[in-house]
Amino acid sequence: MDTIAIPALNRPVDATVEIPGSKSLTNRALLVAALAQGDSLLENALFSEDSEYFAKCVEQLGIPITLNPDLAQIRVAGRGGDIPAKQADLFVGLAGTAARFISALVALGNGEYRLDGVPRMRERPMGDLLTVLQTGGATVNFEGNSGFMPYTVYSQGFTGGNFRLKANQTSQQLSALLMIAPYAQQDTNIEVEGTLVSQSYVKMTCRLMADFGVEVIQIGDNQFQIKAGQRYQARHYTVEPDASNASYFFAAAAVTGGRVRVKHLTKQSCQGDILWLNVLEQMGCQIKDSDDYTEVTGPKQLQGIDIDMNDISDLVQTLGAIAPFASSTITIRNVEHIRYKETDRIKAVVTELRRLGVQVEEFPDQLKIEPGPVTPAAIETYHDHRMAMAFAVTGLKVPGIVI
Repeated sequence: MDTIAIPALNRPVDATVEIPGSKSLTNRALLVAALAQGDSLLENALFSEDSEYFAKCVEQLGIPITLNPDLAQIRVAGRGGDIPAKQADLFVGLAGTAARFISALVALGNGEYRLDGVPRMRERPMGDLLTVLQTGGATVNFEGNSGFMPYTVYSQGFTGGNFRLKANQTSQQLSALLMIAPYAQQDTNIEVEGTLVSQSYVKMTCRLMADFGVEVIQIGDNQFQIKAGQRYQARHYTVEPDASNASYFFAAAAVTGGRVRVKHLTKQSCQGDILWLNVLEQMGCQIKDSDDYTEVTGPKQLQGIDIDMNDISDLVQTLGAIAPFASSTITIRNVEHIRYKETDRIKAVVTELRRLGVQVEEFPDQLKIEPGPVTPAAIETYHDHRMAMAFAVTGLKVPGIVI
């Protein structure tokens, strides 16, 4: 088994760091650049397993992509909405964005496209998106359980029209539909049924679409209109540093009472996870913001907090990992949908905190963490990168923690 021992710090951290590009923005930009006419250059793009699976899928669909990891650049030769490949066997690994976005992209094609992923990806919800794609003209053949991978999409273009979509488990399915809608045969109107989780990611999608020249009209919280005939414009696009990734570095300052400055990331970021700064501020951290960096200085003692994290749910693990060092209870609410991510993230955080000797109460949509002494242990990651990153921060404070 591969293990990483985290070296505890014997002093407050004091660092200035540069963070890789946002995964969420990189994958969205890959999709819209593939649909644009002409060459787009994505600067500060993220090179990770998820984005590389995504790029490979786009290439298999006949849209040329040139990767330059040394310069963090991706060049996309967009085909103006055309999907050249008439057949493809596409593998997305554990990448939820790739799974949802590629499924929507192939609905614009004219052919048959099989999609599959790792065993956990086969458990992640796809059905609501696929129902809309079928209503819009596609046929989907499931090899196993209906609504889950693996499946083959038979498409003849996306009709557009009026759709209702559930988005109570993930907002990625809505983002996928929004991004392909300009290339539908008629205007698209999407009404979200019930609660829309992770709204900040939908706002990110709409802002990125606008950056590439397409307008989304939003009426209230749950209705979206996209005019057919709009087209993405090829461009040079610089991907912001990943705010979710930055959360671990800011958390390191918080737990050690130190200082961390993240370059090129500001409170004006289009990423919802920049709201992590507000969480840390409520817990006693000092935030310094400029036009080219953000800096967090941790307090002598973190304060407890009771917080609804529905809109910044990718940071639940980060807060869980620093919660034992607070002065009072940490309560995280309204995050049932993170049970359907790379792993059941509520259960995983609870299990690993208990492994560290921390008292935790688990509820269907929340968890309550009592601060207290941490006993060193080997942390399980469940093949989830956020478990590894979050609990590495715990290891900066407590000697003997192994990921």
